[in-house]
Amino acid sequence: LVIGEALVDVVIHPGQEPVDIPGGSPANVALGLARLGRDAELHCWIGTDERGQAVRSHLEASGVRLAPGADGAARTSTAQATIGEDRAASYVFDLDWNPPRPTLPDGQAPLLVHTGSIAAILAPGATTVEQVLRETRATSTIAYDPNARPQLMGEPEDAREVVERLVGLSDLVKCSDEDIAWLYGEGADLETVLRSWLEKGAAVVVVTRGKQGALALSASGVRLEVPADPSVVVADTVGAGDSFMGGLEDALWSEDLVGADRREALRAVDAATLERIVRHAAAIADITVSRAGANPPTRDELP
Repeated sequence: LVIGEALVDVVIHPGQEPVDIPGGSPANVALGLARLGRDAELHCWIGTDERGQAVRSHLEASGVRLAPGADGAARTSTAQATIGEDRAASYVFDLDWNPPRPTLPDGQAPLLVHTGSIAAILAPGATTVEQVLRETRATSTIAYDPNARPQLMGEPEDAREVVERLVGLSDLVKCSDEDIAWLYGEGADLETVLRSWLEKGAAVVVVTRGKQGALALSASGVRLEVPADPSVVVADTVGAGDSFMGGLEDALWSEDLVGADRREALRAVDAATLERIVRHAAAIADITVSRAGANPPTRDELP
């Protein structure tokens, strides 16, 4: 189960006309998991307008199921994504986030629940997200990506309070170095922050650092760095972090480390297993950044 925003990215490349592309961080994670063959359901908040229909078609074409009630919004939210000369995207949002509580069939608790980004912070829907995490923690692995959006998350110290509370409910937390810099200040030490998140209860924490690669720490004491592949030619970074997150979750699934009954096994993860997990995520993100937009690979495209 993925709970979070789905929207339309209005992508603007220098000197080109804007293009509508379905997106949203949690929706991208659900899409990535479905393309890898995982059973992914997305609880979002879109409308039945033209953009909402485009989002639905985009997700369902890759095998994502939309949860009942996910299309009850008056309109579908948008994010204007401007691609700079460095190929990185900057965002301006027009977002409505007020989903109903998801209805889970009896006896079908999800193995994994993912959330993150705007959905976990923006009222009133953020309250629903936190309730879902608290209710499913007894049955499910909880995965969280803060994915900071300063334009919508208010002051860093207020957002940090929410982020740290959700970290305490989570088993897997992934973020970027930019997230930490905004939440804790430009001079914040990445490892100090990650270790504080482990102390709050997370089992595995991973930070992506662009060309410096990824750093992962675990409750079992593993510290791991996976370098970036210098041969990858970047088209743009749209969806890169979401692809990485989905790759982490897919790898946990393959390693039999999802579900609340596998929580202690995840907390005890060894260095070799964690390295396989992070390298798998990095390989998926590399494919995504090598082509335009949030376009994660299928299982068949993986090396």
